[in-house]
Amino acid sequence: MVSDVINTSELHKVDPVFGQLSFDNHEQVVFCNDKDTGLKAIIGIHNTVLGPALGGTRMWQYKNEWEALNDVLRLSRGMTFKSAITGLNLGGGKAVIIGDAKTQKTPELMKRFGEFVHSLSGRYITAEDIGMETSDMDLVRDVTPYVTGISESRGGAGNPSPITAYGVFMGMKAAAKYKFGSDVLEDKTVYVQGIGHVGEALVEHLSNEGAKIIIADINEERLQQVSKAYGAEIYRGSDIYSEDMDIYAPCALGATVNDESIHKLKAQVIAGAANNQLEDEIKHGAMLRDRGIAYAPDFLINAGGIINVYAELEGYGKAEIMRKTENIYNTTLEIFKHSDTHNLTTHFSALNIAVDRIEARKKEAKK
Repeated sequence: MVSDVINTSELHKVDPVFGQLSFDNHEQVVFCNDKDTGLKAIIGIHNTVLGPALGGTRMWQYKNEWEALNDVLRLSRGMTFKSAITGLNLGGGKAVIIGDAKTQKTPELMKRFGEFVHSLSGRYITAEDIGMETSDMDLVRDVTPYVTGISESRGGAGNPSPITAYGVFMGMKAAAKYKFGSDVLEDKTVYVQGIGHVGEALVEHLSNEGAKIIIADINEERLQQVSKAYGAEIYRGSDIYSEDMDIYAPCALGATVNDESIHKLKAQVIAGAANNQLEDEIKHGAMLRDRGIAYAPDFLINAGGIINVYAELEGYGKAEIMRKTENIYNTTLEIFKHSDTHNLTTHFSALNIAVDRIEARKKEAKK
């Protein structure tokens, strides 16, 4: 009997998948499980109107499976709009693997995950995200062609993090131009929260421009390495949001811009690499606008990574990758102008432009 193997008292979560606010009309959600390798993963395919869903795989030790589900849905949705506003013919998708990347990730697990990706027949194309390395994507490539961000020795574009960071840097400079009247970041105080692959590359750009950089991270070893390499100051306080700064650059996990932090923030610009920085898109986008804080939409300025891996699908080289990534500067300025003209938050200005492109493609397909 079912009751013999399932403890029904544990089935306390009543919200269905379709009822999650982050579901937002996802086309497909795939739950992947493999007992032998310990794989527990979720793949979210939000929208494929513009093309196959492309988005990275994140490995993280989530508190529970519902947190993982919400994360993959929010990230997948964001990828739809990231590709649309950047002008790429791609849809939005994302994957999460539940577990500790340092202790639980194995070649067998990655290949098994790749087999699940392959079973989707190209509707979802994966790539690198938090907890993943280029070498992991190479393992996935052993079992499926539906992966990007593989090593250059295997014909790929390599690690997308430096290009992601360059796009964030371009978006940050555009936001500074809008807010301060100049895109020169020399002597500007920038707090970089999270110094993983992308965060460190962003610190390097800021250091080269002469910005005053303060870094924060949960990894003390990384803090020491990055501080020594680029002359950045390590943050030792207890409340980063209350510190005096010109620019806040969230480059770790999302939702750091929320009820509590917005009231404390002294920054005049928010421009970082983290996905889903606004805990509540509507409420917190409006709060930032009311406070006069220039927010560079994350799904726009962190699009350099997807531009980089898209090159593998379209066959264009480094020069075109850099040209498309540099254009994030111009698009960011356009978003600020659109926001002022239409009295919208920058988030919804960017969102509206992305949605308009998707809807236009739908109409073309119906003709």
